[in-house]
Amino acid sequence: MNQIAYVAPATAGPLARYRALLDAGLLATDPAQAMAAERLQDLATKLRDYDPPPLPSGRLSRLLRRKPADWAPDARPNGLYIAGAVGRGKSMLMDLFFETVRVRRKRRIHFNAFMQEVHGTLHEWRQAGRNLPDPIPALADAVAESAALLCFDEFQIEDIADALLLGRLFEALFTRGVIIVATSNTVPNDLFAGRPGRDVFLPFIDGLNRHLDLLVLDAGQDFRRLHEPSVRAWIVPADSRARIMLDATFAQLAGGATPAPAQLIVPGRVLTVPHAAGKVARFSFADLCEQPLGPADYLAIATHYHAVVLDDVPGLGPDQANAARRFITLIDALYEHRVKLYAAAAAEPDALFPAGEGAGAFQRTASRLAEMQTADYLARPHLT
Repeated sequence: MNQIAYVAPATAGPLARYRALLDAGLLATDPAQAMAAERLQDLATKLRDYDPPPLPSGRLSRLLRRKPADWAPDARPNGLYIAGAVGRGKSMLMDLFFETVRVRRKRRIHFNAFMQEVHGTLHEWRQAGRNLPDPIPALADAVAESAALLCFDEFQIEDIADALLLGRLFEALFTRGVIIVATSNTVPNDLFAGRPGRDVFLPFIDGLNRHLDLLVLDAGQDFRRLHEPSVRAWIVPADSRARIMLDATFAQLAGGATPAPAQLIVPGRVLTVPHAAGKVARFSFADLCEQPLGPADYLAIATHYHAVVLDDVPGLGPDQANAARRFITLIDALYEHRVKLYAAAAAEPDALFPAGEGAGAFQRTASRLAEMQTADYLARPHLT
């Protein structure tokens, strides 16, 4: 690997930022993170002022859109796919890259939120009567116009229909010069492993491997667990005492306002919130995870409410794999938007879903739940 010289934090990119955090004592030394910071610095250097032109769509477009002489699709760098276990610093490192890379049109987004935007755009086009024979090129044009660099956090495929859509969409984005950087708990070759219909997903994996370089972040420490929980945000067990404690928490967060049912508009439907007061909502686990809800519903909750009180989180086993999958998606949305979560559960996060389909992915959720109990997390502002 090429050695990258240290550059003052005021003037350079992710490697300088990473070293500054080390010098300030805000990060612990970790060789895997240091290597990832170097790889991201190398990509940031290659992408400096990167701004590919739109694809020409006709003779007039070819005349009006002058392609820079130094830009060629075959010469552009690959993106980066950062894989690793939970709490290893993947999102932190990508944030350092995103904040410092000199690309004018760039966007960082949680992958679930991106998929909701994609489905929402296609739905709006159908509602408006824009029935394109093939909407993928137009969709890729719209995405590429807004961002030459896309940074996806928590990349994961759970749905075969999404896999088929993404395979064609990503190829169209790559053709348009879009660079993708992604973090994930799963290496590309293991995506959708053991699921029905995976064969049709393999061309998408091949595309990821061709256009994104793989970096496995094999850090030894789950950094989210360095701070022990200091606030009773996760109460075990979910008994009558826990309900009394959550009643008091909800009343305090609501400022004494009387709770009432509320409704959130989700594309194509209305989501009912059983108890809401201002920016605080209260649900049972059954309300959110034993009903046919999905990422759009959880995103609406996470962006609208600053705090969520959750009753009766049960122990989960192999028969509750669907509910566990919804719970994982819910926590991803709440965490991404810094929503404060106060819950009563049958067990501590690590013991909540010990076995069943998706139990491995639940390790990330357990790690996030541990961090969400800390005073540091609870002090962060809500992100809309």
